[in-house]
Amino acid sequence: MGPHPAVAAIRLAVRRALIDLAAEAAVPVPAAALRSTAVPVPAAALAAAAAPAATMSATPATVLIGNARRHPSGLPRTPAAPGSPLVLVAVSGGADSMALAAATAFEAPKLGLRVGAVTVDHGLQDGSADRARQVAERLRALGLDPVEAVPVLVGRQGGPEAAARDARYAALDEAAERHAALAVFLGHTRDDQAETVLLGLARGSGARSLAGMPAQKGRYRRPLLDLDRSATRQACAVQSIQVWDDPHNLDPAYTRARVRHEVLPVLEKHLGGGVVEALARTARLFRDDADALDQWALRAEQQLYRPEHGGLPVAALAELPAAVRRRVLRRVALRTGSRAGDLFARHLEAVDLLVTGWRGQGPLQLPGGVEVTRRCGNLVFRRQDD
Repeated sequence: MGPHPAVAAIRLAVRRALIDLAAEAAVPVPAAALRSTAVPVPAAALAAAAAPAATMSATPATVLIGNARRHPSGLPRTPAAPGSPLVLVAVSGGADSMALAAATAFEAPKLGLRVGAVTVDHGLQDGSADRARQVAERLRALGLDPVEAVPVLVGRQGGPEAAARDARYAALDEAAERHAALAVFLGHTRDDQAETVLLGLARGSGARSLAGMPAQKGRYRRPLLDLDRSATRQACAVQSIQVWDDPHNLDPAYTRARVRHEVLPVLEKHLGGGVVEALARTARLFRDDADALDQWALRAEQQLYRPEHGGLPVAALAELPAAVRRRVLRRVALRTGSRAGDLFARHLEAVDLLVTGWRGQGPLQLPGGVEVTRRCGNLVFRRQDD
């Protein structure tokens, strides 16, 4: 009898992400693991699997890891060899990240990859350090190694949600660098994607925000973006994996919590089922469009931007489509010192008016202390403290 459908779906999603990762990193993968998978295998992975035996890690004997005698599947563990490439999983202790950690611990050793985890203690609740240690113990019991519980100091810039996110990613980046991890897996689901699209729509932030979260960005991977949150809860339940529900996810003081528990249920009720799936599909479509426009804007910036004086020629900018032009303006503003999380569509619209509706208006002040001035037929970006 095979695994529960929710467990099988999560493992399949993780397996695909691991095979893609191994192919991109040119990690030799045991040929037997590729033959046994139902996932379409990239040609690079097949080539790596065909590498001479001398380049392959020795297949380890079945051993016990930590204090866990078996994986939740009931199968004995066969860990990757010491020194094999490492994948880290970011784990909050909730169902999404715990289901992801369990599936990655099950699938990665078959491909010759080690799996570790990082749980971040934001220090925002009483007893958070103890809970982080408990989560770390559960992860070790699932066979992940190394496992770290990392305390962080959450600042105030950008509001509580943004500040916690910045501190969390800084901790994950540091851990990934220290352990030379190939990637960090994140447990975001299709429901998280739908919430992100709604938040972007409410803020009027443009196509890039409506594109939601990417499945891959730098070292970060989101294998579960095509799966619903209900699947992760089912997977944890049938595998008897203990989870912790963060009370902040229920706190209406947080915008995302209101979207999750108030806005989305109302939309589902009045528009019918499938709203989450439709929003996630919208994100994929917007991402394709946004990626194409970003590439166009990158080429335009490379052609037009003159770093010696921070300027962009107004005449050339005016010839670009508005969607491309505003992307160029955003790229230069970020290059000069604005912070992505603080630079909104309204700021770029004001800068765009220096190109399309200039009436002699004075300098504009952007977040991050960036000043934009129209001077001698150019838009000049500079930090005010320079």
